[in-house]
Amino acid sequence: MAESLGIALVGCGTVGTGVARILTEHAGRMTARAGGRSLVLRHLVVRDLAKPRDVVVPGAAVGTDWRAAVADPAVQIVVELIGGTTIAKDVVLAALAAGKHVVTANKALLAAHGFELFEAARKAERVICFEAAVAGGIPIIRALGESLAANQITGIQGILNGTSNFILSAMAESGTSYSDALKEAQRLGYAEADPTLDVDGSDAAHKLAVLAQIAFGVTAQPGDIEKQGIAGIDAMDTRFAAELGYTIKLLAEAWVADKTVALHVAPVLLRRTDPLAQVRGAFNAVLVTGDVVGETLFQGAGAGMMPTASSVVADILDIAVGRAQKTFAAAKLWSGKTEFALAPSDKVRSRFYLRALVRDEPGVLADVCRCLANERISIASIIQHEAVESPALSADLPAGRTGENQPILMVPLVIMTHVAETGRFRAAAKALAKLPGVCGPAVFFSVDD
Repeated sequence: MAESLGIALVGCGTVGTGVARILTEHAGRMTARAGGRSLVLRHLVVRDLAKPRDVVVPGAAVGTDWRAAVADPAVQIVVELIGGTTIAKDVVLAALAAGKHVVTANKALLAAHGFELFEAARKAERVICFEAAVAGGIPIIRALGESLAANQITGIQGILNGTSNFILSAMAESGTSYSDALKEAQRLGYAEADPTLDVDGSDAAHKLAVLAQIAFGVTAQPGDIEKQGIAGIDAMDTRFAAELGYTIKLLAEAWVADKTVALHVAPVLLRRTDPLAQVRGAFNAVLVTGDVVGETLFQGAGAGMMPTASSVVADILDIAVGRAQKTFAAAKLWSGKTEFALAPSDKVRSRFYLRALVRDEPGVLADVCRCLANERISIASIIQHEAVESPALSADLPAGRTGENQPILMVPLVIMTHVAETGRFRAAAKALAKLPGVCGPAVFFSVDD
């Protein structure tokens, strides 16, 4: 009979509970798929012993001392599910030093400290598996590293944050405001009380950094990835986008050109017929383009207890049968060896959507067009709706823009451009915001046709 494989589960929150359930409720299936080796949960490390648990694991030691769990000679795999980049890093390094394999779902840890962690794993001749770190239950890590290995990846577009996608879906489908959509996401448990990391693009940027390492070998720190969140999107933007035949999605994107890779996270206008445009609610999706296979789409639950736990347990099984050890050695992740370099997103070429509130006066449109022309940006179309009386805006305008107590007639001006460099478009938008006939900064997003 094959020997058992001891597991220490460090962190038994939502995902940890799911992992424990799979290993205990489907023990027979797990043993069969582990080549006859039984997977034994020997330690559950928790923060609060008094907190009720939704799972019971007979025979497992439940405690708060992760060091004791990692040091146990009966443990061969340490599963890190506590999150963050401080204690989690200590847990992973200690596990590797003790000769244990590691499974983690911690994208922030990998993005910030991947090089150090993977060097430690190679020195210890152990592996780090992290399928659950990106897109929850979608096997995108395996797909990039194994199934698409015959390809050079040339592009990645991903909806990698379910919270943002739920909010944008609600805004597009019901016309609700950003703030109301966020409140609904919090009520349903899709958003945290403090949703900053989700809505400002940070979470998607961490995941994109992981994908970029696998696809291109480039090491991108979180600060290397330019990001724009969704908090600045107004209900009028989703409405105008729909009028033009588009929907807005927060995309994490990687584009290759001349051995350079541009990485960025930002809202993008997608045609409603685009596969990614049809990903609704809290679901995730990743569109990968390879030079051999072309486009492939991976879609599913990007978070949640059981989808994420499914990926964690898949990694445990890969270690149990020896697959992970072979692929880890071949992949050479976070080794610094790559033929690609990071490129600034300023050089990425795209069409753009621009929306500004402008005064309903002669010459304002000409001034706006001149700002674009100065940066050699060509206009594809212009939408100018009826003027609306906006007395509340007068207090926000610099002196001299309006007469005292006089309402301002404002026009929402929407411009779609032809293809232009991102850097030039940003320069044009900056100049446009300084025009006396423009109220506040313009809102702009790239357009993917």
